[in-house]
Amino acid sequence: MAVTLKRLSSIPPLIFRNFPLSTPSCFGSLYNFSVSSTDQPAFPNSMVNSETGADVDDGQEFLKWKNGGGHFHKSACIDPTVVIEIGAIVHPKSVLGANVHVGSGTAIGPCVKIGQFTKIGYNAALSNCTVGDSCVIHNGVCIGQDGKDLDFLSMRMATWSRSLKPMLNESISPIWLCSWRDTVIGDHTKIDNLVQIGHNVVIGKSCMLCGQVGIAGSVIIGDYVVLGGRVAVRDHVSIISKVRLAANSCVTKDIREPGDYGGFPAVPIHVWRRQIAIQCRSSKKGKS
Repeated sequence: MAVTLKRLSSIPPLIFRNFPLSTPSCFGSLYNFSVSSTDQPAFPNSMVNSETGADVDDGQEFLKWKNGGGHFHKSACIDPTVVIEIGAIVHPKSVLGANVHVGSGTAIGPCVKIGQFTKIGYNAALSNCTVGDSCVIHNGVCIGQDGKDLDFLSMRMATWSRSLKPMLNESISPIWLCSWRDTVIGDHTKIDNLVQIGHNVVIGKSCMLCGQVGIAGSVIIGDYVVLGGRVAVRDHVSIISKVRLAANSCVTKDIREPGDYGGFPAVPIHVWRRQIAIQCRSSKKGKS
């Protein structure tokens, strides 16, 4: 991919070229991308090579995208059908597939890959990630930020920015950059507002994460899992497929059997209801 982008960046921006990727992307299919036709660079203080007549990148070589009024770096690989709204910016060597829509104020970081028919809302920030086909990324979402860890020897907070990237295949919420394996969100998974997904998390397909869910690092969640509002999942926990967790539950250990769970710590739902009933009786006896 790096070789492809370098070659593509050498093509004059006033010429349309279709440049197929030589290998399948993680989107599952091949795409034809092309460099946009533009009239003027967004930053006119770029230099011009006197021998070749080509623009020389001075670190500020961004051009205005004809379809929407946003800006992109000349080394980015963008399909002509893409819409980049005014105020949005696409950084160097990013790849945007057919019919992608980027909302105003959104920043697409360097080397980000976005599949076809994906819709990105306003003021989102994407970095260090690969987004699949037909995704919906809502307003204000941040994807691919640095992960964090605590060094107990020095008692200092450490961060990382490694080359491994999250692969995101459906609706997305804030998610950290991974440290030792890809952070993966499965197909058709829906993520509500204010959800935090830690580094190295793997979430299966067709899951539902309701508002204010917090998932710590290195968690593995199976398919068809539903996490109610404000559910917390501790780090290095595994949740099997077809599990539903009641709101405000906290998962502190592996869940190996499908079913409904609730409470802190999370237990099978009938056990949790029995615990609540016992507490209610005890409180009534104490008052009497």
